[in-house]
Amino acid sequence: MRADRLVSILLMLQMRGQVTAAQVAEELEISERTARRDLEALSMAGVPVYSQQGRGGGWRLAGGGRIDLSGLNADEARALFLLAGPRAGASPQVRSALRKLLSALPEPLRPGAESAADSVVIDASGWDRTPAELRRPPMLEAIEAATVDGVCVQIAYTARDGAPTTRTVHPLGLATKGANWYLVADTDRGLRTFRVDRIESAEPTGQPVVRPAGFDLAEHWAEVVARMDEIRTPVSASGTATPEAVPILRAVFGKRMALTDTAGPAGRVGIELRGASIRALGAEVAGFGDLVHIDAPDALVELLGDLGEQLLEMYPRR
Repeated sequence: MRADRLVSILLMLQMRGQVTAAQVAEELEISERTARRDLEALSMAGVPVYSQQGRGGGWRLAGGGRIDLSGLNADEARALFLLAGPRAGASPQVRSALRKLLSALPEPLRPGAESAADSVVIDASGWDRTPAELRRPPMLEAIEAATVDGVCVQIAYTARDGAPTTRTVHPLGLATKGANWYLVADTDRGLRTFRVDRIESAEPTGQPVVRPAGFDLAEHWAEVVARMDEIRTPVSASGTATPEAVPILRAVFGKRMALTDTAGPAGRVGIELRGASIRALGAEVAGFGDLVHIDAPDALVELLGDLGEQLLEMYPRR
């Protein structure tokens, strides 16, 4: 996961003084493109990492190849822990490294760093398939600052239907999924989730954030994702598939496909599929032919039969 990589890269720089993207890629078993993107993310976020071009160049830490954590300013410390400090899903090794990094910070900077580490959930999975490259929308920096500082903010927001609204929110945390950042905030209508790229402006009000009792960002985000999955793919279908079809189904449906305990003839395995509608699900399933057999719902079974007849009419056997 990215938190592990960012901490590992920082420690590599600390130990070696200079690394290349190729060395990072080999060490962490990732592509050079991913390594370069992670190094650039550390630099762009304000962590004192810079690149040196030309022969013998690479990536270095400011200050002669060593990072003096006691010399970090508040913005740099917050940037580091926002990037590398999300707790949800972090390995024990990452949490241990973060505790050591935190203990090395000067006392005045620790509360902000701790707050940053608890303010973000990195959801490595996309909504359906492999996640797209994460974007940084224009208002993200302002929202990050308000979230970490615990300050209410007035946002101008454009809803999915294009309707503009202005409201004051209590920022409780940020989450990433797919290519997007999301703000989880408390409002006068209860907890809400906002896509950060739809926030047109963000002005701090100076009022302190009031956190709901017992609120946990990671747990709440998991509930948000579950609700969104139900809304986006309300239609469920069950059936069986041949074993060789399972990896193809996973590639096509992603998390919208799950195995069940139901067993079919000739070693077929039970499957459950989800889709936005009967028509959309039928279009996706039809291409699998006899590799997939749908048992329910009846509406999908009938649709697949109709599609088969239509295809025979359009493409008669020769």
